[in-house]
Amino acid sequence: MPKVVSLFSGCGGSDAGVIKAGFDVIMANDILPYARDTYLANHPQTDFVLEDIRKIEVFPSAELLVGCYPCQGFSQGGVRDAGRRINFLYLEFARALNAIKPKVFIVENVSGMVRKNFEHLLIDQKAVFTEAGYVVKAQVLNAADFGVAQERRRIFIVGIRADLDTEYEFPKPTHGDLLLQPRVTIEQALSGMELWPTGEYYDREFHWYYMSRDRRRDWHEQSKTIVANPRHMPLHPVSPKLVKVEHNVWRFSEDLPARRFSYRESALLQGFPKDFRFPDTDAASLDMRYTVAGNAVPPPLFEAVARSIPDSLWD
Repeated sequence: MPKVVSLFSGCGGSDAGVIKAGFDVIMANDILPYARDTYLANHPQTDFVLEDIRKIEVFPSAELLVGCYPCQGFSQGGVRDAGRRINFLYLEFARALNAIKPKVFIVENVSGMVRKNFEHLLIDQKAVFTEAGYVVKAQVLNAADFGVAQERRRIFIVGIRADLDTEYEFPKPTHGDLLLQPRVTIEQALSGMELWPTGEYYDREFHWYYMSRDRRRDWHEQSKTIVANPRHMPLHPVSPKLVKVEHNVWRFSEDLPARRFSYRESALLQGFPKDFRFPDTDAASLDMRYTVAGNAVPPPLFEAVARSIPDSLWD
């Protein structure tokens, strides 16, 4: 199996995808202790390096390098500051790329990177990776088009080493209208889950900002984007519908109990399997469980991108 080095790995969404696509992840990395704990609870065979990427000096040889560097500076739900230092961690990914020289690399990040005020950073990333010797392509994909019960649009940047003279083509949607498979619904993803799982969901008041938009989707639909901040997690369909009162003001249609998705449900809506483990460790707060689930890449989406790498590269 082709070997993979994974950077900014989180709890292992990208890596679960490449493993299912037939790759062997030999090294993973993140700075969050609970990301490591969760990763190793599900992929104990991987060498996980808990360290700031800027302090890692040596990387093992691999045919594929993957990375999902932090997106807070680009995210719709983040600060959206083009000058934030965290926006430039792609240079650390480029450092690893130059050190390893894999046949292929895959980067995932939020689709907000294509907005006009961040366009220069996307252009620079593509330029840096091209200078490293890769033919680079980028495209925004929606996880719901690949069997994930969630509307989640993300940009993927893929590069194949120029000397290999091989073209990469992004995967075509597999789920949706007029396709072989319908989109996966919330009801399908959460089948068999308890409706009111005590202690597993963020059970605080709904702030006015939360109520400034419609946070609910029905059972037969796909979830709104799963986020890392539990305070802003979308509503579970067991909650009453929201109705618009005025601009940026929504109210529940009935005076009935309402709740956000739990962290386990968040993982299922990301496309993780039902047996995905969130270990009980010293770092395992409720907020941190939400954080690692919400920050993850949907495994089926990353799997589709990895499977689209031409097989001829591994012959």
